[in-house]
Amino acid sequence: MHTMFSGATFPLGPFVPYEGNPILRPRGGSWESANLYNPAALVDGDEVILLYRAHADDIVSHVGLARSRDGLHFEREEEPILSPSEDYELFGVEDPRIALIDGTYYLTYTGWDRRSAQLCLATSTDLRTWTKHGPLFEDFDTFATVDPRGFNWSKAGVIVPVRMHGKWWMYFGEGAIYWATSDDLVHWTPGTPDTEPMYSPTPGSFDEDLVEIGTSPVLTDNGLLLMLTNGATRTVNPDGTVDVDYRCGQVVIDPDDPTTVLARMQVPWLAPQTFEDLNGLVSNVTFVEGLVKFKGTWFAYYGQSDTTLAVAVHDPAQPWGASLRD
Repeated sequence: MHTMFSGATFPLGPFVPYEGNPILRPRGGSWESANLYNPAALVDGDEVILLYRAHADDIVSHVGLARSRDGLHFEREEEPILSPSEDYELFGVEDPRIALIDGTYYLTYTGWDRRSAQLCLATSTDLRTWTKHGPLFEDFDTFATVDPRGFNWSKAGVIVPVRMHGKWWMYFGEGAIYWATSDDLVHWTPGTPDTEPMYSPTPGSFDEDLVEIGTSPVLTDNGLLLMLTNGATRTVNPDGTVDVDYRCGQVVIDPDDPTTVLARMQVPWLAPQTFEDLNGLVSNVTFVEGLVKFKGTWFAYYGQSDTTLAVAVHDPAQPWGASLRD
């Protein structure tokens, strides 16, 4: 049985932030000396692997790798596994998400050139030697219906690791959420123009300003679950600065009609609450990108204010309403 078939249900949770957070911090005078956050996650045998974003004071992001045997305590490698090398990513390879399909790792990430953020793809069979396939979408702005950029802008792609209706599917987007399909997992075609998202912010709610894809999908007993990284509230101050509040939501998609969102959580399942969540390079941010089920427990890995890395844990033996069952 494929790992995405979990026996879970929507909504997934509740998740409790680990009391030992943050589990990874910046260190030393190295490439990861200033900020470390926003990890992809996957299970490899008896270990959890994190592919995390980090940078020094230059704010040029690289992707590093860390391993854990309990999902909580990680040992990281000294050098990054992915670094900027092309013009479209010269100032950062950012915010990875990962899928393992037939022995190949498919890593989506944001390439940043200090003007345009573009969703990019790299592939590997060993997590160390990567083939970069470049930006995935041309003339596409995932903010087109929210706050138009007017040029290429796309982030946050998660690949469904099994075919649906004869094709490979990806859900992507920052601002609003879209879908794309592929025959070979490398070349992707959006299903609609950028003016027709499949899911948009909800007025008057915690995600009224923007929504963004978070973690890899989970096929639950009642739909294809996607965690959202935020549902952000943006406040523009009189001096022009912007305050943000990034919280985490969930939506569930109909696998029989993969372009249809069936339901959304009405409240966030994770919100800024600790010192690290509330203070950092970009304050008031809980930004989830990694989700695994490991040894019977769910681990959701998230960035705290673009500065440190944390985990929230869900024990299936403690479902919603557990206090009523005592």
